[in-house]
Amino acid sequence: MAHKRTSIRNHITTTLTGLTTTGSNVYESRIYPNELANLPLLNIYSNTETSELSSIGKLERNLEIVVEGFAKATSNVDETLDTIAKEVEVALAVDWSRGGHAKETWLTNTEYELEKIGNQQIGVIKMTFNVLYITTKADPETLG
Repeated sequence: MAHKRTSIRNHITTTLTGLTTTGSNVYESRIYPNELANLPLLNIYSNTETSELSSIGKLERNLEIVVEGFAKATSNVDETLDTIAKEVEVALAVDWSRGGHAKETWLTNTEYELEKIGNQQIGVIKMTFNVLYITTKADPETLG
């Protein structure tokens, strides 16, 4: 088995693969293939995690998962990024338990940026989701 954090990230990646706008261009990585031909795409990665003792032998963990959407910067880049965000939010809302690995999932922040790949500007939407899950203190693979 894997750390529950890995299971949660894998579930999110599977859930977001095949969306209308980004299709199969979904990468469980901070580093995206920087080829314009791969746009639009999604990157999914863990950001930070805090934990506290919730009861004897159990840790309540709050994991930040970042979903970044990338699209070519055209005159309607904000609309494209908003469409990506809508598709991500709707897909993740189907199962807030992340396949039974978590207690809850919710969107906490959304940011927009412009970046450059070579001579091409790209738009980026960065969505941060909080995932609450509980494990035993002694084993991060075992739900508490």
